[in-house]
Amino acid sequence: MFDIDRFVEDCRAAMKDTDSLKAVREVVAEAVADPGGLIGALGEPHRGTVNTLYRSDDLTIINPVWAPRMTIMPHNHNMWAVIGVYTGREDNIFWRRIKDDPEGHIEAAGADTLGPGKAVPLGKNIIHSVTNPTGIFTSAIHVYGGNFFEEHRSEWDPEDLSERDYDIEKNMRLFEEANARLG
Repeated sequence: MFDIDRFVEDCRAAMKDTDSLKAVREVVAEAVADPGGLIGALGEPHRGTVNTLYRSDDLTIINPVWAPRMTIMPHNHNMWAVIGVYTGREDNIFWRRIKDDPEGHIEAAGADTLGPGKAVPLGKNIIHSVTNPTGIFTSAIHVYGGNFFEEHRSEWDPEDLSERDYDIEKNMRLFEEANARLG
């Protein structure tokens, strides 16, 4: 069964590796390879939410649960991340800044689908949006190389793709709005 204290220790040890992002990805991949263990430890997903499992200045571990058909607008982290899915599906669109655009507009640059058991590293400068395109809850483990909740970040307007400051409260409301749509 998944043990959060052991997982934090394993992530911290991996962060000391020469290729820390790859090493942390291996830790996350091992965890999401056992969906039953994660569900046993973290609970069956019943609502969209972000559960903070661990938080320090150099490491944040969260357990986001994406409600069915929920989307989070393009955003960055300004730190490396490893995303691992253990139930449902998380579709990521990756974006890049439009060169020489003074307003910070972005354009699509790629995509990846993450299903149960898949873990991917995201570099410090990655911009992505996340969608759960399914009719079920998607549960994941996200590990960040910093304090996810304190880092100054950006988000992009979903209509005109212009850059603005990340609004964490607004993004947390998106989870509640998605839950309200479920009835």
